[in-house]
Amino acid sequence: MAAVAVLAGNFVLGTYERSPVHTALIGGYLAVTLLSLFLTIRLPAAGWRRPLFVLLDAVAILHMLYMHVGQGPLDHENALTPPGLVVTFILLINAALSFDEKLVGWFSGLVFAGWVSIIAVATADSGLGISEALLDADVQRELGLAVSFGVTALAVYAIVRDNVQRADEAAAARRRGSNLARFFSPTVVDQLADGDDLRLERRNIAVMFVDLRGVTSFAESASSDELRHMLAEFRDIVSEVVVRHGGAVDKYLGDGVMAVFGHPAPREDDADRALACALELVAALDDWRAREASAGRPALKAGIGLHAGTAMAGVLKAGCHSEHTVLGDVVNVAQRLQAVSKSVGATLVVSEDLKSAAKTAGAAAPWRDAKSVAIPGRRLPLDIAYV
Repeated sequence: MAAVAVLAGNFVLGTYERSPVHTALIGGYLAVTLLSLFLTIRLPAAGWRRPLFVLLDAVAILHMLYMHVGQGPLDHENALTPPGLVVTFILLINAALSFDEKLVGWFSGLVFAGWVSIIAVATADSGLGISEALLDADVQRELGLAVSFGVTALAVYAIVRDNVQRADEAAAARRRGSNLARFFSPTVVDQLADGDDLRLERRNIAVMFVDLRGVTSFAESASSDELRHMLAEFRDIVSEVVVRHGGAVDKYLGDGVMAVFGHPAPREDDADRALACALELVAALDDWRAREASAGRPALKAGIGLHAGTAMAGVLKAGCHSEHTVLGDVVNVAQRLQAVSKSVGATLVVSEDLKSAAKTAGAAAPWRDAKSVAIPGRRLPLDIAYV
């Protein structure tokens, strides 16, 4: 429509000699523009639509060039007018807005080759030899315009190609992130996206295990929808609280969740955030049990174990499969503390090591302490605190 407006304005206000061909060009191109608009609305997914109208743009430009340059001697009377040059570059921009480097290349190549050919034919008709033509001011002017278009078109092609490549890379990165998000927590996905391979190495971390008790018995009589609802609600509550406190859900273990604080990005307040998260989970899971009970659904209790220490953490590669994992005594102890929570009648059991490392979190909690508690599968006893 911008090109039609420029052509129509030049037709009304221009000083050149008008002919029915000019009227036909403007009317025909207006019809093509309206047809393009109609097909864009009715057939937006048609793959042939965009190449067709880019080709028609090129044909319209070559027709306009021939009217000005090819139908008479190369002089000021038949030179390409500024509005005609504006239309040429408007339609180059229109091709670029397709964000298809092939279309830009075909459009630019066709217009440039046709422009030079029209100049060559007009020069030959004027009787000038090659050396004379290259020294002729009018020929130089027309060739200069054609070369300017060619250089600009080349730059536009390079920009479009670069943008397309960047868009493809961004789409590929989004697909990789989406695939990673199926297996890793958001924190791990972000670090992997930044190029960190998260190689397996020793780290100081806090590990939390949250387990939903009685799921096995419940699953024996529950429908698949009931079981799916319960596990989905449980996982949603745990993961939301963990992520909000800056932790990472390392893995889902059927009816349990393993979360890590301090990996992949360690912070000075890892113990505080882990303990604050665990205490909030106690309240959140109690509220969830109350909601489930009021809705007439089974309300299962949960147990939480929390410990801090040194572990091997990172991505462990094995053949065609890579796994993000955390290994070490700290993991085993956290899992056993979760089991101990049932035997002591508590929801949350933490090691004294983690409780002491937390500087502010948990100060107001009604802790009960137990010294030298035997931990199943571990030779040395452990001091614990529970609520």
